[in-house]
Amino acid sequence: MAVVEHYPALTRPAAPLVSVCIAHYKGQELIAACLDSVLAQDCAFDVEIIVHDDASPDDSVAFLRKHYPQVELLVSGQNAGFCVANNRMVARARGRYVLLLNNDAALFPDGLTTLATAAGQQDPPGILTLPQYDWETGKLVDRGCLLDPFYNPVPNLDPDRSDVAMVIGACLWIQRELWEKLGGFPEWFESIGEDLYLCCAVRLGGGTVEVTCESGYRHRQGHSFGGNRVSGSKVSSSYRRRRLSERNKTYVLFVATPTGLMWPLLGLHILLILVEGLILTLIRRDGRILREVYANVFTSSWCHRKLLHEYRSSAQRMSSINPWDYFRTFTLRPRKLTMLWQYGWPSLEK
Repeated sequence: MAVVEHYPALTRPAAPLVSVCIAHYKGQELIAACLDSVLAQDCAFDVEIIVHDDASPDDSVAFLRKHYPQVELLVSGQNAGFCVANNRMVARARGRYVLLLNNDAALFPDGLTTLATAAGQQDPPGILTLPQYDWETGKLVDRGCLLDPFYNPVPNLDPDRSDVAMVIGACLWIQRELWEKLGGFPEWFESIGEDLYLCCAVRLGGGTVEVTCESGYRHRQGHSFGGNRVSGSKVSSSYRRRRLSERNKTYVLFVATPTGLMWPLLGLHILLILVEGLILTLIRRDGRILREVYANVFTSSWCHRKLLHEYRSSAQRMSSINPWDYFRTFTLRPRKLTMLWQYGWPSLEK
């Protein structure tokens, strides 16, 4: 088990309403901008901040201890990944609510107040987020996301729509009691797709996933993990991001899709994954794409088949929503075809 050092905050609020949990891996300028945005919040309630440093190879730990003594700091002896990092932080959190915030994101000054107000109006409690804006251009990226039939996120840009299928983990607000009930992030996901899983689990249980109409946060998309960004007229990703994304979307499709509809949907999904992998491999003339990204969906799913069945059984037992309501936040428009038409085949970085 990895050794985790704990540095308590110099001053700790007695009864925080919200615990802001920031998973960090290298980049002092990133974490500084993120923390400054939290410390500058205009809110009438107490906030605690917890940072998990995931074995950063730079001087992030020394920087945080020197410049942000009011932050509780967990330092991992080895890189544990996004899921483990957030689970560790929430286990120490004392707030009624938890806000998971990426180290490459920064809140608008009224972000926490807007989320707290919206959370007080949720019945039953669920998940919330703020509108996401690109860090450099200031352009609206999404107001949460819908999902296509194969669980690919489709950005919601409708200002009149608050109910969505999922929100990204860069800014995810949830009641701590609900997080604990769901068991947090599945640590075997490693990274990518854990936010998709949690949102689908909440919706299966009858909770809501919503985006606020006001406020927002800025985000350097893909900066902390690599890939997932548009450069010029092309989409750029990485082998690791694409591998985890394709695998974990398949996991969530299997676990969360209600009723027997899951089986034909899974079969079609697998067929399309295979075709996509073969075409992209031939176009790029790179066997690594098929081997590391697409074949991994099948090998990993087979290796985790017992665990996947256990998760599906548990998720479906907790389900209190009818299939129509579950799919209400889905769209029939395939996201990958839209991206292919707009940007062409994606490039993969090492």
